Amino acid sequence: MPMFKGVVESRWAPRSSKSVAGRNASRGGFDSHSLPPLINLSPPLMSQSEIPEEIQSSTEILVTIVKQFLVIDHLVLGKTQDDHLIEFEGLLNRPSQEAYDFAASALHPHGLTPYFRISGNKHKVILKKSLPQPPVQKNGVNLILFLITFASIIFSGIYASYTGPETLDFSLIWPHVRVNLGQSFAFAVSLLSILTAHEFGHYFAARIHNTKVTLPFFIPFPISPFGTMGAFIRLLEPPKNKRVLLDIGLAGPIAGLVITIPILIYGLTLSTIDILPSVIPVNFMFEGNSILYLSLKYLVHGSLLPEPLSFQGIHPVIYWIRYFFTGLPLPNGGTDVLIHPVAWAGWAGILITSLNLIPAGQLDGGHLIYSLFGDKLKWVRPVILGSLVILGFMWSGWWLWAFLILLLGRNRAEPLDEITELDPVRKILARMGFIIFFLVFSPVPLIVV
Repeated sequence: MPMFKGVVESRWAPRSSKSVAGRNASRGGFDSHSLPPLINLSPPLMSQSEIPEEIQSSTEILVTIVKQFLVIDHLVLGKTQDDHLIEFEGLLNRPSQEAYDFAASALHPHGLTPYFRISGNKHKVILKKSLPQPPVQKNGVNLILFLITFASIIFSGIYASYTGPETLDFSLIWPHVRVNLGQSFAFAVSLLSILTAHEFGHYFAARIHNTKVTLPFFIPFPISPFGTMGAFIRLLEPPKNKRVLLDIGLAGPIAGLVITIPILIYGLTLSTIDILPSVIPVNFMFEGNSILYLSLKYLVHGSLLPEPLSFQGIHPVIYWIRYFFTGLPLPNGGTDVLIHPVAWAGWAGILITSLNLIPAGQLDGGHLIYSLFGDKLKWVRPVILGSLVILGFMWSGWWLWAFLILLLGRNRAEPLDEITELDPVRKILARMGFIIFFLVFSPVPLIVV
């Protein structure tokens, strides 16, 4: 029974390499060692003898480079409206990761970036203009948003626990505010620690792989139960391959969970067990249960909570399965934990992790499922949408998430190299990510009477 309620979303949204490259290609010209004749070509319908000599020369340079790592079947010059300059198709003659490193190094002096793709049983190497260097990031905005969000979370905690008179007279308000100021501060520190760990997990993973990335942007939202809508970082360039994408995508939830679990355990030790009313009043709220949250409550307090007064003749296993997925029946007259604000922040951390690990679109879970399976599991998105619509009858917030995934879930991160697959260790880590999602997911995050 938390003091306040809500949903926090922490979204990591890398830019689409395709759309960015397309915009930059339309500007024309290279900074150095350019191949301008390749930019404005129509489809290569002319014979070799009809192609201007300077274009042949530029193409031959690129063919010479590409032949060192690709057995070329054929090549196609880009049209004027295309976002690429030239496309090769064939089979790599060396391991894909080694081939990509060589290609990127050899093509960099020409102002080109290679994109590795799979087409059936063939490999494609698509050459595009290199993205311009991103401007130097000014971190003042990030710091200001962090401080505003910190104040916003404190305000949210004070407002949720305020029981004093409704007046603008500060002398009358302050005594009631001061009583809960310490707990509100503890809540803010706990929640921001979780959000910061999550986002810096992404950040440091990106930096380790030399992927340009911004510092976290925190989103203040004082008129909400958590005082924030989370935080996000922004990749300034596409990840190199699926391995890098997995590392960046999984680092956030793991880092956040490493901080969340001790905060939640400590918060639960500060929380008290109380008897619920025999008639649950209107607007009374229960926080939702995940397997992890139920387990930690059992670890700290020795029972599965909320504990009903009676199982009403239903087998306890059946009762808990039904309550877990529907929030019904309400445990009238039973016992539950009245969670401390620190525990509420820990519970929010579990919710944040679960929402980010939904396997769809540009969410962390979307990066995991694409890294592991590529485009093989196109049926997952409709299943996720259908499941959220059904769960929405238990908690209406899922309908909003279903709408967002329907609207934005088709987009995904596009690594530069989509040929290199995960190594065995990363395949295990990706599957661990789905196990974490299973443990932290709450079918009914909030139950409001």
